[in-house]
Amino acid sequence: MATEEKTMDNKQEDPGFFERDVGINEDFGDAEEVLALQDLDPALNAKMHLVNNAIDEIGWTNYHWKLFALNGFGYAVDSLILLLQSNISGPAFKEFGEVGYDNAQTIATYVGMLLGALFWGMSADIIGRRWAFNISLFISSVATIVSGAAPTWVSLGVFTALAGFGAGGNLILDTTVFLEYLPSNKQWALTFLACWWGIGQAVTGFICWGFLVPPQWNCVSADNCPRESNQGWRFVMYTSGALVFVMSIARVTVVRLQETPKYCLGTGEDAKLVETLQSIAKKYNRPCALTFEKLDACGTVKTAHSKSRYSFQESAVHLRGLFATKRIGISTVLLWFSWTLIGLAYPLFYVFLTSYLASRGAYDGVGTFQTWRNYTLTNISGIFGPVLAAWMCNVRFLGRRYTMAIGALVTMAFFFAYTTVSTPTQDVGFSCAIAFCINIYYGTLYAYTPEVLPSAHRATGNGIAVGCNRIMGIISAVVASTANTGTVAPIYICAALYLAMAIISVIFPFEPYGRRSS
Repeated sequence: MATEEKTMDNKQEDPGFFERDVGINEDFGDAEEVLALQDLDPALNAKMHLVNNAIDEIGWTNYHWKLFALNGFGYAVDSLILLLQSNISGPAFKEFGEVGYDNAQTIATYVGMLLGALFWGMSADIIGRRWAFNISLFISSVATIVSGAAPTWVSLGVFTALAGFGAGGNLILDTTVFLEYLPSNKQWALTFLACWWGIGQAVTGFICWGFLVPPQWNCVSADNCPRESNQGWRFVMYTSGALVFVMSIARVTVVRLQETPKYCLGTGEDAKLVETLQSIAKKYNRPCALTFEKLDACGTVKTAHSKSRYSFQESAVHLRGLFATKRIGISTVLLWFSWTLIGLAYPLFYVFLTSYLASRGAYDGVGTFQTWRNYTLTNISGIFGPVLAAWMCNVRFLGRRYTMAIGALVTMAFFFAYTTVSTPTQDVGFSCAIAFCINIYYGTLYAYTPEVLPSAHRATGNGIAVGCNRIMGIISAVVASTANTGTVAPIYICAALYLAMAIISVIFPFEPYGRRSS
């Protein structure tokens, strides 16, 4: 028997540094789930423990690398869609005669993303993660390509909203799917996944830099702006949509995603769950001692779904599950409040920033080329915030909560300091620093949210959290059209909001470090 085990060990691939980190007790059978003592379903608790043991036993494989890339595409698309509308709305508004509501594209995108977050989030807990994961990017890609051919300002808004609807579910599904396949000592990789958000922003910057600068593709004034002289923004949409389309195809070809083990656990599909994990173990020559008999002996899960899966009662079950105990309820409310605060502070800061800096002469002498260069540098800086956050959240005395608190406080400091900016050099320097620091908080919040939500209701809770964020984005767009954007007061308010986020981070009731997701 010892010889057989040694042979198995010799056949196992070495995935590199991802397999050499710590953060969970190496004896994974003794590891505790984040919500182990909070769940009211003993059968679910027992089965979750066995499934986590099996996932830990298999460890990190090339399958996880593929998921890291394919789930990362969703992060990238979410940031890409958000930035596209802000970058192309100005040139498009010129072409359409500057008739209509100038911030319509921002509102349309956020409305689409709000509906997408709620729809894909709640449906993923009802029909499963797989369908939403495979379909959402495809919808976004087609809508983005079609929006490039929009004949009117209104039709552009419709297709922009549809692109947002498709992209809106990605933040929910990406973190949920990745987490539910992750071995517990690699849960910090969920924070690392947020680096794709910065990659999406950087790619958007390069695409816009290439098409929105050449004068032959961009009008100077709305007085003389025919379609044939203003093709730049359309080229941006065609190129971006084609890129997202390639990503959507990769999702269904590179990995034939099976339903996640923890979703199958809630639906009672124990045999399917075991088959999925055993197939991964066999493909990558890993041990997996989980059997159907072991799961069946734990009993029947009763709290994950209603009697009728396709009813209003099913949605009510998932909402109630987010408040199953007082502690879980407090955690859920604080999560939603955190997403609401950053949903207001992040876009509102940039809404007021441009006008404020212009009033101080920070843009004097800055041409179109320099503007897009600085924009791209800022977005590239944002890639590395989640990389640092991934390391920080796996440090014992920091964990997820204090990593978020530090990210929020440092961002607050830079926000206050930004009020002294008066030159283009200072502007780009502080912009890069803020992009880096804000993604320490944002990237960790993205990962922390699904980690502390019950698996059967994870997508619903995550979808509502992101939905709160999108509502604040809509409000910020309205504020941008009606408020005085030349005053310093809103920047101080945004900075104060980050202080509130830091305080909330510290008082969150659950710390996932050293524990396994439930």
